[in-house]
Amino acid sequence: MQAIRLATTGQMMPLVGLGLWQMPNNVAKDMVVEAFKSGYRLLDSAGDYGNEKETGEGIQSAIDLGIVKREDIFVTSKLWNTCHARQHVRPAVERTLSDLGLTYLDLYLIHFPVSLKYVPFEERYPAGWFYDPKQQEIIQEPVPMRETWQAMEELVDAGLVKSIGVSNIPKRLINEILTYARIRPEVLQIEHHPYLTQEDLVTYAKGENMAITGYSTFGGNSYVELSERARNSPNLLTNDLITELAGKYKKSAGQILLKWSVQRGIAVVPKTSKGERLKENINIFDFELSEDDIRRISSLNRNLRFNEIENVTVYA
Repeated sequence: MQAIRLATTGQMMPLVGLGLWQMPNNVAKDMVVEAFKSGYRLLDSAGDYGNEKETGEGIQSAIDLGIVKREDIFVTSKLWNTCHARQHVRPAVERTLSDLGLTYLDLYLIHFPVSLKYVPFEERYPAGWFYDPKQQEIIQEPVPMRETWQAMEELVDAGLVKSIGVSNIPKRLINEILTYARIRPEVLQIEHHPYLTQEDLVTYAKGENMAITGYSTFGGNSYVELSERARNSPNLLTNDLITELAGKYKKSAGQILLKWSVQRGIAVVPKTSKGERLKENINIFDFELSEDDIRRISSLNRNLRFNEIENVTVYA
């Protein structure tokens, strides 16, 4: 498996991982084991996904079966919006570690640059976006990004996480974090596909020696039930150019999209609950796209974002 070397820690982050968003709880354990059997070594998780216990069971099962060792795999999780205050950051990662059955994370990201009112774990976990799900009401509770970042740094000091980073965050906030960070963000995770290439942000992050992970590489398919924008947008997997290139390279449309990302040094974390798709998604290292075809794919950009943060304030 090809990997990206993280600038400060020197950790090797695999270029292809298994994304666990929307992974059904009843299949998560088996899919994690199957992923490791298929050659995956990166898992992209989050407390908000609600399946970290099952993910952890899969990790332990794979270790017990001798498929992997803990030191062979790279596990990412994310800090949810309700836990941005300093006193809530460590309990959040400790809950994740407990659910996953791990003693440390390889990478911990701030999931969104949005701070919501705290919801005690015993009241509801994961908390979700709404303070009161019955009212579907979002209540923000401002926490300066600096406070959250310093609490993230303390997790590294405590040995609970090896690297820290950010997700879904604009350039201006990365720039601000860099002005006070004692431990720099190693990774930026963003929505990234040919309809949303975010070239300026990608160039900036790479210039700051941040590794980049792109999610939703296949476009809006995962958001059809969540977003009218996704329902009304053209399907990237059936785009004429992508279909043409799939025929040219004798690969699937999904493999073309994944290759477009990783060949440009951007890691991917496609999600699937199908064993055959698991193998397909990782089988992208036996061909190269031409530079012209990479440019053609990138030209599909229309700044079309599916994971839109609406009606909330992004804090600095």
